[in-house]
Amino acid sequence: MARIDKFLKAVRDYDGSDLHILAGTVPKIRIHGRLRPLNLPAMTDDQTRSLLYEILDSEKSRRFEKNKEIDFAYEVGGLARFRVNYFLHKDGMGGVFRLIPVKIRTLEELNIPTVVESFCHLRSGLVLVTGPTGSGKSTTLAALIDYINRNFSKHVITIEDPIEYVHSDKRSVITQRELHRDTPSFADALREAARQDPDVILVGEMRDLETMRLAISLAEMGFLVFATLHTNTAAKTIDRIINVFPPEQQPQIRTMLSYSLKGVLSQTLIPRADGKGRVPACEILFWTLGLPNIIREGRVDKIVSEIEAGRGRGMQKMDDSVIALYKRGLITPYDAYMKVLDKKRFERILEKEGKKVAW
Repeated sequence: MARIDKFLKAVRDYDGSDLHILAGTVPKIRIHGRLRPLNLPAMTDDQTRSLLYEILDSEKSRRFEKNKEIDFAYEVGGLARFRVNYFLHKDGMGGVFRLIPVKIRTLEELNIPTVVESFCHLRSGLVLVTGPTGSGKSTTLAALIDYINRNFSKHVITIEDPIEYVHSDKRSVITQRELHRDTPSFADALREAARQDPDVILVGEMRDLETMRLAISLAEMGFLVFATLHTNTAAKTIDRIINVFPPEQQPQIRTMLSYSLKGVLSQTLIPRADGKGRVPACEILFWTLGLPNIIREGRVDKIVSEIEAGRGRGMQKMDDSVIALYKRGLITPYDAYMKVLDKKRFERILEKEGKKVAW
């Protein structure tokens, strides 16, 4: 057993999500969103390198030494899988291990509105799951792919860096491809995907212009494409995609995106008021008759109105989701205030309750 396995077991035992091992500091575990130090001394660079290199094979060692950073998956038998990132910093080497639960939870178990299951019923188009790092995007995507796997006979191709949740074939056939091991890049894998008879394609992350262009093109060609971005709202998501492209290409991309975009789920995780984990807040945008024109005209400011008009279909703004969690007593006033975009609106809600912003 590798020495790091004892640390990873502690992550599970403490109901944590991440392990931080960095030269020059005490090992820490993130528990319900907050980093907690272990009762251990700070680690030297030599100790850190010895511990972290133990689970690298020769190929991964070469990649790390060449690029100074590496992403990969690591599995502790009978415990869990972990998404791992190694890197260098001013005091030496570091590594972060993100726990990936063995069981793929349903949207209901994740407290994600089950109305987003409708994305899985689409035959084609682009669906984006967005949010900051650590907001549960991969977990939500795993739930959506598992829903398809349980309910439809389709061929699903996932392109990931690294593979996180492992899917076993149920009604569907799931082909999971990992960067560096199975394909050189997201873009290379997407270029080949159309030849592999897919119904659904999952892109772990749209990191660059070419990946975005290919994902949009595949959605236009009639495939259902799921992808992620690090944006906080539906409007910012559309702006982010358009602004990646040079100005002379943006009109064409707006047109392509107006035809292909079928929905956006933006999410963030907020600590529960009772200290027992975190709860998601979500913004949900579905395709509407007016959405293509909004995208083509660059009037993303109108998306909020589209969401408000679509409440009956299950659409919701991020602020409304956060405020609803607060009113249900699931999150504290402070955490709600820190997450809402319209802070004046939330202050008025507190004033009506006889409370004041005291932070």
